[in-house]
Amino acid sequence: MKRRTLLLASSSLLALKAPAMPRTAAALPELPEVSATTLAQAMAAGRTTAVALVQACSARITAIDRRGPKLNSVIEMNPDALAIARERDAERRAGQLRGPLHGLPVLLKDNIATADRMSTSAGSLALDGVHAARDAFLVQRLRDGGAVILGKTNLSEWANIRSSRSVSGWSARGGLTRNPYALDRSTSGSSSGTAAAVAASLSPLGVGTETDGSIVSPASINGLVGLKPTLGRISRSGVIPIAHSQDTAGPMTRTVADAALLYAAMLGTDAEDHITTTAPAPQTADGLLTPDALKGARLGVARAYFTGYDEADAVIEAAIARLRALGATVIDDAELPAVSYGDDEFKVLLYELKHDLPLWLRSYAPQAKVQTLADVIEFNRKNAVREMPWFRQELFEKAQALGGLDSPDYLAALAACAKGARTEGLDRAFDKHRLDAIIAPTGGPAWLIDPVGGDHYGASFSTPAAVAGYPHLTVPAGFVQGLPLGLSFVGRPFSEWRLLALGHAFEQATRHRRAPAFLKRSVPV
Repeated sequence: MKRRTLLLASSSLLALKAPAMPRTAAALPELPEVSATTLAQAMAAGRTTAVALVQACSARITAIDRRGPKLNSVIEMNPDALAIARERDAERRAGQLRGPLHGLPVLLKDNIATADRMSTSAGSLALDGVHAARDAFLVQRLRDGGAVILGKTNLSEWANIRSSRSVSGWSARGGLTRNPYALDRSTSGSSSGTAAAVAASLSPLGVGTETDGSIVSPASINGLVGLKPTLGRISRSGVIPIAHSQDTAGPMTRTVADAALLYAAMLGTDAEDHITTTAPAPQTADGLLTPDALKGARLGVARAYFTGYDEADAVIEAAIARLRALGATVIDDAELPAVSYGDDEFKVLLYELKHDLPLWLRSYAPQAKVQTLADVIEFNRKNAVREMPWFRQELFEKAQALGGLDSPDYLAALAACAKGARTEGLDRAFDKHRLDAIIAPTGGPAWLIDPVGGDHYGASFSTPAAVAGYPHLTVPAGFVQGLPLGLSFVGRPFSEWRLLALGHAFEQATRHRRAPAFLKRSVPV
């Protein structure tokens, strides 16, 4: 049996010889690590085309996602991607460039609406085959900027809000996504497929979404750069919701420069999402991503969010030492308290899920057989064998039992979240120590997949920024036993470009990112 492996070379797009199909994942050749910015330059110089890029990505998805290691990260390919790529190439030949993303392939998490021949399902069979009535605002921005929507990625079903015993990266529609660094390890979630696909160079760019940790955690665990923007910086219109108080989309890439490129393309004021109309005008990226951006920066260490795992924490200690060597002033400790508002956050998410989901269904999927959370619960009950083979839907049921957004219980929880995450949390630390960013390990290394017991989450630094609605960037910081770890930079509202500059300087000085090896097992037999 034969397959073709296409490598994206920095100078050209080369089709290599067709090697024999490897019997084990370990036999796969090392994957390319070519950035989107390099590919854009290659297209501009005429060394490759959008069509060639789409064909190469499609071949890699067939070889690595569908065959080979079977990452199972891409839930659906866009049948129109090649035709769109031809259009972008024709526009380029005519001198009509749409923007910096012109001709670049992008994968989208399957909770982001696309008005095309692909489903928008959040991984649920209840929405399998449902085509969104219109594009999400961010998708329209990407199309307007010249991007080619390559396909949709698998995710933790319903963005991981269905059960407290869920398995990250599993959905009834898409199955289980596997970590390309070690196939028996979790991808984390809920942007599992985006993380695995971009890490494996199935696409140069990917978009994830986050409510609490769903961009930064899978990015960290899959050796990627992930940016969760300030709430309201990228429109939420068209993204299947959990909670409007915390939901946002963001870029997941292999380099900080690529994250900046994709982030800039998704920005825009959306009248349908009022919070974007109150955000300050974004900066431009010109001149911000420089190697010396850390000089004079004030960084506070969030000691309360270290993992307690000595090997993982040693990686972050080494990163802190490097930050100092690169000119940053490091305040140790920034005195950011551990999360005390977790129960209140949980209440807010469940109340808003019940309220927000029907609004999306009515607006983007009016033809779907489910139109409320109650409908989804009933669908899952009737299809329990396929929808609930490993874990149930007790969080859905708890949400359904709650009242409306005028409930005193909801309003009290919302106020407690603002106080804990902002007033007595991040804002106090930023102000007291005059910080540009707060740093900590994004989380620990990937845990073993366990469909019976569910996820085995360890420490995480995602919650303060998620609940506060503040920006959070994770950048590769090193490895523990071959498993990636990320270093987090959390900033004040709308400080994304400052975080990207800090992360870029650290990335360029350390170069921790390396391609996955598709290790079949991370533990000896």
